[in-house]
Amino acid sequence: PQEYERASKVDQFVTRFLLRETVSQLQALQSSLEGASDTLEAQAQGPRSDEDSVGVQSRPHGSRRAGRRALRSIGRSPTWSPGSSASDTGQSSGAEMRWRLQVNRLQELIDQLECKAPKLEPLHEEELTKGPDSHILMAQRQVQVAEEALQDFHRALCCYVDFTGAQSHCLHVSAQKMLDNASFTLYEFWQDEASWRRHQHSACSKAFQRILIDYLRAPDTLTTVFFPASWWIMNNN
Repeated sequence: PQEYERASKVDQFVTRFLLRETVSQLQALQSSLEGASDTLEAQAQGPRSDEDSVGVQSRPHGSRRAGRRALRSIGRSPTWSPGSSASDTGQSSGAEMRWRLQVNRLQELIDQLECKAPKLEPLHEEELTKGPDSHILMAQRQVQVAEEALQDFHRALCCYVDFTGAQSHCLHVSAQKMLDNASFTLYEFWQDEASWRRHQHSACSKAFQRILIDYLRAPDTLTTVFFPASWWIMNNN
């Protein structure tokens, strides 16, 4: 929380975005695992009466973990099998043993996902210096090219990438073609925002922007994000 309060608006947006994505992914995975666990529990307990079914549906969500723990403690017993009695203890087949191992792993995963207060703290604190060289800029440009202009656009894109990559303040530049073969994403990493803005006013950049106007079937989308310069140094050492 303290890091978030002191962060820039861009860093705060990135933090909120990543947290929302994390929560969404965990909730989707937990829902699938809950459904699988309930199905396995129903199969293990066999047919139920109508009253039992109503009781299970009205059971609060918080009691699921206790039920899974009880089932896991039974499943870990080497002599237990669904519906077994004292007379046939110890006669579990290999298939039943594998089934119990799968249930145990599934229950452990669900228990981990049900942590109510996850501790999302950084591995280490990093003191960011203030100044023009403290952050690098990543510019992402998404374009949709008209089919009849694909060849001409591709030639212009190659020239632009070669020119941009040769600039002293450009850390990296690359282009990615999408599956539809008519959409491209261009990534540019610059040492600082001032360098990127100077490049935007260069003759090559202006020529490429005019090509975008002529060859695109829809307006391009330009997004810029700032990253701590120390991250780039660590990833390239």
